[in-house]
Amino acid sequence: MNCLIVAAGTGGRLRQRGQSKPLVPVNGVRLLERVITRARSAGVERFFVVSGYRGEELRAALDVFSAREAIPIVHVSNDEWQRSNGVSVLKARPFLDGPFLLSMCDHLVDPDILRDLIASTLEPDTVTLAVDFNVAGSINDLDDVTRVMCSNGRIVHIGKVIREFNAIDTGIFLCTPVIFDALEVSQAAGDDSISGAMNVLAREDRARIFDIQGRLWLDVDDPATLDKAETLLNAGRL
Repeated sequence: MNCLIVAAGTGGRLRQRGQSKPLVPVNGVRLLERVITRARSAGVERFFVVSGYRGEELRAALDVFSAREAIPIVHVSNDEWQRSNGVSVLKARPFLDGPFLLSMCDHLVDPDILRDLIASTLEPDTVTLAVDFNVAGSINDLDDVTRVMCSNGRIVHIGKVIREFNAIDTGIFLCTPVIFDALEVSQAAGDDSISGAMNVLAREDRARIFDIQGRLWLDVDDPATLDKAETLLNAGRL
């Protein structure tokens, strides 16, 4: 299994802890390294990392990490990193022609979520999003999450500001290359986000969900969530 990781943004809210969010230490281990090692333990064999902001610095650090841990990492450059995250995903189209895992660089998830998602049934020309139905008990900031309305194993609607929702987007996807077609449609309509592409697929009945069944994940996006991540790691909960 291949894994595409989006790591091109500025990470401005975590700037006081480091100039490059993916390289910010979390209990002494860089955030992106934690994301990669968790995915590797779940069965991912090769990684494709999209860099943009401070890209040279990130690529150099990943080269050292790749050599040290014997983990194949392919660099994908995004010179339009100021745009939304869907642009980064589309930049990887020439590199991926089969199923792949898609992850954000700042989401720490229970490796069992990744393992079970990879093992799940992936229908042709669909994308599956891992969703968290434990909305009320979420350890994430509900004012900052991406909301998902699900029905019968499918996505009905997804977005930051939708009013009706029953789950949260974990930022982990199991994709077929159809995601690239959906991104092109969404971006042509003015929406550069991954959520925009997922709404395109939802309208075509090609957006599926995977229930993480209450297992933990955390979007490490600011100093408060970084502190939370370190506390959970110290307690052996994440």
